[in-house]
Amino acid sequence: MNQTATPRSIILRLLALVAMVFGALTLKSAYLVLFTTGTFHQEAGDFVPFVVTFNGIAGFFYLIAGFGLFKQTQWSVRLSILIAVTTLVVYGLFGLHVNNGELYEMQTVVAMAIRSGLWSLIAAVAWFKICKAK
Repeated sequence: MNQTATPRSIILRLLALVAMVFGALTLKSAYLVLFTTGTFHQEAGDFVPFVVTFNGIAGFFYLIAGFGLFKQTQWSVRLSILIAVTTLVVYGLFGLHVNNGELYEMQTVVAMAIRSGLWSLIAAVAWFKICKAK
């Protein structure tokens, strides 16, 4: 049977690919910052270890969520929402870290804003396209 891609499946598959690429890049950058002493680690500057550790762990879940979104599964919606919420919580904890006068890099502020926005968008679109459509 020949199955035609619908607009619903196309947008979800695009988001799934974005999630998986973002996950792979997140894993790579977290690894380089946390576990190497080379140029990448040095250029990270005053990175915040709990944020980088969270992002590294989250990178695995980005890959899993991306796979589920590609398959348009219900569980991938819940996982995407969980990723969005936990990212916002860690972003808030990072804000407290900054507010307490601790060292940080501006790139962390930007990266966490992008992560929060992207996963909020992915979770919302997944919910509307997978859960709400049924």
